[in-house]
Amino acid sequence: MNPIATLGLALGAGFSSGLNLYATVATLGLLERFGIIHLPGSLHVLSHPVILTVSIVLYVVEFFADKIPYLDTAWDAIHTFIRPPAAALLAFSAAGAAPPEWRWAAALLAGGVALTSHGTKASARAAVNTLPEPFSNWALSFGEDVLAVWLTWMATKHPVATTVIVAVLLVLSAYLLYRLFRFARRALQRLFAA
Repeated sequence: MNPIATLGLALGAGFSSGLNLYATVATLGLLERFGIIHLPGSLHVLSHPVILTVSIVLYVVEFFADKIPYLDTAWDAIHTFIRPPAAALLAFSAAGAAPPEWRWAAALLAGGVALTSHGTKASARAAVNTLPEPFSNWALSFGEDVLAVWLTWMATKHPVATTVIVAVLLVLSAYLLYRLFRFARRALQRLFAA
């Protein structure tokens, strides 16, 4: 795998893992299993039936957990310790033929990108949970799943475009996090002032 493809996979899989790790792993595994893509040798294990079964079952669990307000927040809190390290491991494995320093750089980059996308997702979901209707939560959840699968596929087929898309998504995430933290700070100030 060339450096551009490795960078695209690290960034795309990193960002999508922060949104939905199990959808990312299942997508990579299914694409490899059906010969649509060819992952580096160290990632062929993702197409193994056991890994596919576990990732699909966990995706289904997450699919339903994401639709229930406040349960999704608890799920995201737990996954703060799962998604970024898993994204780093995926990137480290994807860069299997590269020198060790490049593999570690890919892992750190993917882990940081996953933490950013995960933090944005978790913060946005917590804010949406304050709305009285469930449809916003469901729409956001469906959108995250579609983005995770699409970005994973893009990372395997169009690494340069994926790099640009992830850069734009990171800027958008930073802006959204800034706005959400300002909103939370104002809400807490009003709560304590009353």
